[in-house]
Amino acid sequence: MGKSKTKNQKKARVTANHVAEETYGAVPHSFVFHRGQIGKNVGQLIQDVRRVMEPYTAETLKVRKKNVLKDFVAIAGPLGVTHFMIFSKTPSSVNMRLARLPKGPMLHFKVLKYTLVKDVVSTLKKHRMHEQQFTHHPLLILNNFGSDGMQVKLMATMFQNMFPSINVHKVNLNNIKRCVLLNYNPASQEIEFRHYSLKVVPVGMSRGVKKLMQERFPNMNKFEDISELLMKGANLSESEAEQDGEHNITELPQVYSGRGNMASQQSAVRLTEIGPRMTLQLMKIQEGMGDGNIIYHSIISKTEEEIQAILNRKEAQLKEKEDRRKRQEQNVSQKKEKRDEHKKKSLDGIKRKRDEAEEDSEVEDPGMQDDQTAAVESDDEVEYYRQAVGEEPDEDMFPAAKRRRGPAKSHVPAKKWKQSPGKSSTEDRGAKSTKRSSPGGQRRDKMGKDQQRKGWKKSGDREKPFGKKMNPRGKALGAKKPGDRENKFGGKKKFEGNKTFGKNKNKDFRSKGQKGKPGFKRKGAGAKQGFKQRKGKG
Repeated sequence: MGKSKTKNQKKARVTANHVAEETYGAVPHSFVFHRGQIGKNVGQLIQDVRRVMEPYTAETLKVRKKNVLKDFVAIAGPLGVTHFMIFSKTPSSVNMRLARLPKGPMLHFKVLKYTLVKDVVSTLKKHRMHEQQFTHHPLLILNNFGSDGMQVKLMATMFQNMFPSINVHKVNLNNIKRCVLLNYNPASQEIEFRHYSLKVVPVGMSRGVKKLMQERFPNMNKFEDISELLMKGANLSESEAEQDGEHNITELPQVYSGRGNMASQQSAVRLTEIGPRMTLQLMKIQEGMGDGNIIYHSIISKTEEEIQAILNRKEAQLKEKEDRRKRQEQNVSQKKEKRDEHKKKSLDGIKRKRDEAEEDSEVEDPGMQDDQTAAVESDDEVEYYRQAVGEEPDEDMFPAAKRRRGPAKSHVPAKKWKQSPGKSSTEDRGAKSTKRSSPGGQRRDKMGKDQQRKGWKKSGDREKPFGKKMNPRGKALGAKKPGDRENKFGGKKKFEGNKTFGKNKNKDFRSKGQKGKPGFKRKGAGAKQGFKQRKGKG
């Protein structure tokens, strides 16, 4: 089991991580992406440029069609991105825009020529390109950018700020593996972009010694002594040795990676191009993120009066935009106030209605409840009379039901009665009028005779079945009619056994003859109208 870290080791690691984060956040970062439709070759050029800008760039930045420049600007702030390299393509040319965040300026370049990495590497006999070269940023070399002109100085400043600055007193030479060369041609006003790989080799020794140091042992079967190899370097091809001169030989201040590269010794710096190549031409410089004034234009030139007119027009547009924005804010605030006021009124109305409903539910009206109960009982009495007798009661018999129903008639159509065979409509009307004018006992005798004629079995005087009794027109008493209503207990109220009408409980309801007083009393008699059930006497 390994030893646990001490407190000092943990503190040192935390401090180192904090310094690394500060250092990483202080260096410039970049986004390389495209706008609009581009071809396959331009897309590969973007990937190659991202490779050049590593490690301080977004290697796998995803760009969608619906993304706009404002989206990249909004996300660049939290990520610490300082520069944009935007590629676009037109039918006639390929363009590149170089922008400084967050407020510009933006430089517009025209890509006259470009060569991809795969094309550059394919032309080399030997190329050196490995992943360790891209773990550190490249060394920037500017050539011929000291000429006069505001646009040239601005370009030089923009390119310098794209790459991290180097302190020559603290830099570690082993971290410098690549370099980017930008050469400006004042005559043609073109910029040559090149990307190289660095290699440092010792000088001042024979080719044979270099072979031994590189662990490449030559064929020494023709040598008589080892000194021949060290002094002459015989049988070695000229292609294995590169021509070095004063242009690339320097004295190393530090020990550099590689065999024989010692401090204070002569070494040669060799460059190998790894691509891509680009030939750029500056077209114009614009303030802001592509929406400001034109500072410089390589083709169009304007006088002072024209520039002043453009500035005045731009100022008027900005003022109009500001006024429109203020009016819009006022309209939004007014709409919000109206909406809040309407919402408040609605809530007050809802609350007021709820309070009124609660007050109405709490108030009790005993008189109204009694009237409603009496009306319901009167309806039950009328229904029971219809089932027992088979006729509609007189208007004066149940005054409570009349008051409740009023003069309106039921909407349910009454069922037509069939005429008995052998009788005319005149006879039926005469029989009906006879029944209405005869007393209650005679009406019951008539009903009993009709039942005997139809084959009904006559029972004793005291055991008359009333549940299935037929009326003179052939319809069973108690049958369901369209106008019948259900009672408050959910079903039809049926007639059962012998019953008495009114308050006279001692009088039997007979089927034959009239004994004693009639079974129905009018309102003038002073007795309360109602039906009560009672078993007949045996």
